[in-house]
Amino acid sequence: MSEWVDWHRRYDTDAAMARRLHEVQEQIRRALDRCPPGPIGAISMCAGDGRDLLGALHGHGRFQDVHARLVEIDPELVARGRGRAAELGISGVELAEGDAGETSAYMGAVPADLVLVCGVFGNITDRDVEATVRHLPELCAPRATVIWTRGRFEPDLTPAIREWFRDAGFTEVDFVPIPDSTGSVGVHRLAHAPRAFQPERLFTFLDKQERPSTRA
Repeated sequence: MSEWVDWHRRYDTDAAMARRLHEVQEQIRRALDRCPPGPIGAISMCAGDGRDLLGALHGHGRFQDVHARLVEIDPELVARGRGRAAELGISGVELAEGDAGETSAYMGAVPADLVLVCGVFGNITDRDVEATVRHLPELCAPRATVIWTRGRFEPDLTPAIREWFRDAGFTEVDFVPIPDSTGSVGVHRLAHAPRAFQPERLFTFLDKQERPSTRA
């Protein structure tokens, strides 16, 4: 069993993780509700088995409008996500096996109206977090919504992340600390014009013992 498959098993036993997932799904539903009529493009970085987006789409009135690419490096999680999408009858979601830190993984799926960066920022360097935020306008459609997560363990990086989003041309829609945990969910909307897509590397996951999330 890979580290990431094992990590996903914790959703069944860790109440804080379940609360964070619920909040992410609720923010996805709100973002879909804000979208104008017509197709909705979405991408998800380090998507795991896609339970955040798939769970939000299940039963939502606009699930047929969504065309999404979910990028995940673990083949077992990709397979699980594909199976779950088929089970739910959600045909517009593509789970792709690949390196989510490379923007080439999203070619053909961007610019997107919804960008999910969940479970990423706690596993990379602060510099890579800043670089990823700075380059997000290259993946976004006008008025796109970005939903992200990060633990507020010390030293808490979330205030800086929120400033980096502002500097990159986003306005804050919401920032939700998850009760009884260090978890938090941020929501930002692109207020400035998008930028042209550039193939580049955004981030690289650190070795497990070096990840900021290990401080949680």
